[in-house]
Amino acid sequence: MPSANPSPHHSVQTLYAEHHGWLQAWLRRRLGCSHSAADLAHDTYLRVLLRPQVLPTLREPRAYLTTLAKGVVSEHWRRQALERAYLEALALIPEALALSPEERLELLQTLDEIDAMLDGLAPKAREAFLLSQLEGLTYTQIAGQLGISERTVKRYMAQGFEHCLALVE
Repeated sequence: MPSANPSPHHSVQTLYAEHHGWLQAWLRRRLGCSHSAADLAHDTYLRVLLRPQVLPTLREPRAYLTTLAKGVVSEHWRRQALERAYLEALALIPEALALSPEERLELLQTLDEIDAMLDGLAPKAREAFLLSQLEGLTYTQIAGQLGISERTVKRYMAQGFEHCLALVE
């Protein structure tokens, strides 16, 4: 069995070979589903591939993989909550106005993209931005709903617009 703390010089192949089984078991314990664990282990290694500069100096591979996997799991739960909210909202639409399965998939993918775009914002800033842009609430209404000042809402909105603009450029 490979040690939990091998030499500090790793390649993605080595990291995968030595720790994939452990990572998948770790995810399976947290998710309660082997299929989701396999998918999220894959997503975790995709993040490793996006940060190859870390590998040559990596001393605690399991700690590193755990940190990445926690972010992946967090996104997984958030995506599931978003999908649940979307499906609940769809259930309230009269059948005559219901979307086709293709339209539903496209809308769900768009919501997922919006969620990913706003990922860099603080939770309250994201919530304020979404209340304004998706629900059409005024800054005063948002301030009341979130229990913050209207000035803070304006600051959050500026952050949201700056964040989106930076992603488009």
